[in-house]
Amino acid sequence: MNRIIGLLVFVIWTNTALAAAVEKVIIVNPLPKQQRVVYGVELLKSKLQKIGYMVSVVTTTGKNNPANQKLIIIEGNFNSNLKKEGFYIQSSKKITRISGADASGLLYGCLELAEQSAELKKLPASVNLQDAPEMVLRGECIGLQKPYYLPGRTVYEYPYTPQTFPWLYDKKLWIQVLDSMVSNRMNSLYLWNGHPFASLVKLKDYPYAVEVDDVTFKKNEDIFRFLTTEADKRGIWVIQMFYNIIVSKPFAEKHGIKTQERERPIIPVIADYTQKSIAAFVEKYPNVGLMVCLGEAMEGVGQDDINWFTKTIIPGVKDGLKALGKTEEPPIVLRAHDTDAPAVMDAALPLYKNLYTEAKFNGEALTYDRPRGAWAELHQKLSKLGSVQIENVHILANLEPFRYGSADFIQRSVIGMHEVMGGNGLHLYPQASYWDWPYAADSVKGGARLLQIERDWLWYKAWSRYAWKAKRDRSAEIIYWNRNLADQFGVSESDGGNILKAYEEMGEISPKLLRRFGITDGNRQTLNLGMLMTQLINPYRFGLFTLLYEAESPEGESLAEYADKEWNGKQHTGETPVKIINDVKAHGDKAVAAIDAVKLVKKDKAEFERLKKDAYSYRAMAYHFAFKAEAALQVLRYKYSNDIKDLDKALPLLKESVKWYKALTELTKGSYLYANSMQTGARKIPLTGQGGKYKNWYDVLPVFEKELTVFQHKIDSLKQVKPGAAQYVASLRNAKVQLATAGYYYTIDSLAQPFTDTSFAIRSFAGELKGLKGLKTSFKQQIEKGTQITFTNDRPVKVLVGFLKPQKAAFTVDTTYLKQPELETNATANEYGQADTKIANAMIIPGMPQLHIHNYEFKPGTNTLKLAKGVALILGFVDGEPPLRIYDAGLYESGNRKQVDWLFE
Repeated sequence: MNRIIGLLVFVIWTNTALAAAVEKVIIVNPLPKQQRVVYGVELLKSKLQKIGYMVSVVTTTGKNNPANQKLIIIEGNFNSNLKKEGFYIQSSKKITRISGADASGLLYGCLELAEQSAELKKLPASVNLQDAPEMVLRGECIGLQKPYYLPGRTVYEYPYTPQTFPWLYDKKLWIQVLDSMVSNRMNSLYLWNGHPFASLVKLKDYPYAVEVDDVTFKKNEDIFRFLTTEADKRGIWVIQMFYNIIVSKPFAEKHGIKTQERERPIIPVIADYTQKSIAAFVEKYPNVGLMVCLGEAMEGVGQDDINWFTKTIIPGVKDGLKALGKTEEPPIVLRAHDTDAPAVMDAALPLYKNLYTEAKFNGEALTYDRPRGAWAELHQKLSKLGSVQIENVHILANLEPFRYGSADFIQRSVIGMHEVMGGNGLHLYPQASYWDWPYAADSVKGGARLLQIERDWLWYKAWSRYAWKAKRDRSAEIIYWNRNLADQFGVSESDGGNILKAYEEMGEISPKLLRRFGITDGNRQTLNLGMLMTQLINPYRFGLFTLLYEAESPEGESLAEYADKEWNGKQHTGETPVKIINDVKAHGDKAVAAIDAVKLVKKDKAEFERLKKDAYSYRAMAYHFAFKAEAALQVLRYKYSNDIKDLDKALPLLKESVKWYKALTELTKGSYLYANSMQTGARKIPLTGQGGKYKNWYDVLPVFEKELTVFQHKIDSLKQVKPGAAQYVASLRNAKVQLATAGYYYTIDSLAQPFTDTSFAIRSFAGELKGLKGLKTSFKQQIEKGTQITFTNDRPVKVLVGFLKPQKAAFTVDTTYLKQPELETNATANEYGQADTKIANAMIIPGMPQLHIHNYEFKPGTNTLKLAKGVALILGFVDGEPPLRIYDAGLYESGNRKQVDWLFE
């Protein structure tokens, strides 16, 4: 009994002693009604409790400060000497004071003290720190969109429903997203959707416009209020994005119009509906910002954009404010995509002051940290308007689906945003799988899906860190990231350095490949699926987006330019294809060597193995591209030499590229569900994504194997048959159509005149066109009003349209010639199958630019071809069933130019 009593006394004494030894912390928060401050205080309290402190929160300080008790005092008055969202932490003895420029500043001050305490495992003994973000806006984007089109709908048309977006209603997921954002000190969340209003507001004048049922509508109201309230607690501004001009499907059906039609002018009923939708949204959600995309779904660049912004959107916002009895303007972000943003802003700023601008940093990819030329000039011009210019890291079509975490490349990019572009805001897209949010593309055992915010934590953390402060000492940054990665995977700091090395070597491969060999900076190209040889040797045939080379790459040479200079003995300039070929192979080897050097992984082993496989996949992709580009250089040399030995040299290089592609296919099989999250006809390079096709490497491998076989046979044929034999080309046949109004035809032949009011005449043309009946148009009327042709056809037909492409500087507005359909700026540019060039350089008309033929496909019935303002040629109507032969006719006014595409087709 005495032993038991003695043991109890010892236990009581020990617990009493331990309780006395536990340090107490009192957090004094005199601002209990400031939700952001309350959130920051609770976050700090939680961190301190985890490291062993006993923490209490009070609203006023006591008279005494007992032993073993520390005070953290939140200053009640905001500090006007600090920058917006800035904070100041100062400690002396046992008292730490946090002051802030505003509620967000106090939140970030609490976060900073919590992070320092967690790292030290105790409250820091001495702090004297003042900090504030460099970028005014630091935000991430979430798309309420899908990899495919919904039935009966087209691009961007995704109503908010539990069936389409079950995750939208997951409050636990939203808390996880918002907590990760505040941890990274992000202060804005962009929600992207084509026409969100019909899911969120009801209009008295247009009750039929709502796209969801009453139950879903209430769910949408609930989740939107929840999201915006929780975001505001964390200092996060929610911004709802929408496109113009898009209307809801029931609205369109009621009025007998399309939901979106680029060639459609502004009509009163659509303007009224949109203005009232915006007004209702602002009245209902006054703390939510709006992001406006004027371009893409409207006709080109011009006065319509200005009118729509100043006479529909801004009045809609003001109407909403008036209904609320408020005068404080909510922010509006103007997206510079496919519009003359400086002109729009000039017209809008006198009417509305709280405006921001946004433009893509590297198109829909990540290619170069210091963009140049006309693209940089546009950003600089926007940044000088007096509003904040936001830099948009958009889509990242060249990075998905593999992991990307090059802190070095990201830091250089943010510095470039400041120094080159004049940007002071960040709008960050997911690193991969934008269209499949919230999931990553990884295939995981048991069918589980990885969350993007968990898999790609490094992506978000790096961009956010440098948006807060860009110019940090590189050597210190290496130590910082080594420690983060060591902690993530439970490895030594040295092995954390090996993982960082692997990330940064991998991080150079895709940017370098796209900027030197790619077709476009847009998401119509899936880089990691490779490229056809024809795309490498003749990119102009596939709608080369020249801005990729002129602005989003360092000065350098394309494959064709390099081959030409080599043959003619000219000096090379800048970044050459040969340099990139050697670079990417070296980066791949170094990435694999670094990841292989990691010895003992104690945490998150499955994720480390996935990262390791990504390193091997990147190396395989790099070697595949490198050997294929080397083969392309030999083929391009053949254009000049006519020596089959050059093709013989290309053959083993092409074989080697296919071997590495097979390796890539094996590495990704079972590891990834897809290579690209956009699985529609808008994806074109290397192959169409129509119907979800060619979304995996094993789908594309047979195409590359066939390409190799064809090339081998063509070389054999060249050795057997004398070159120069004429090839018979069958003429296309005219299809029967009935025009709604009388029209004048012309027959395609030498000296034929395609316009009613000019003397321009055809000199030469691709053989298939001979005898086709083109439709004469008025040159002047096409410029002033555009082109509209209504016709009736009993069978499917294709309308052949010749687009004239002048050589002009980027961002200069061409008021004469109609722009070719371009998916980079117009997501509906393939609605009639018109996006692809069918015959490049197909006709010579002296005095006019190069002509490229596209086709518009129509089903039987009465149809209307609508073309926007600008000159184009209507070359005829042909049978809609057989596909046209796609090739480059090589017709230039300076003479025919030899093409070698046929070696692979």
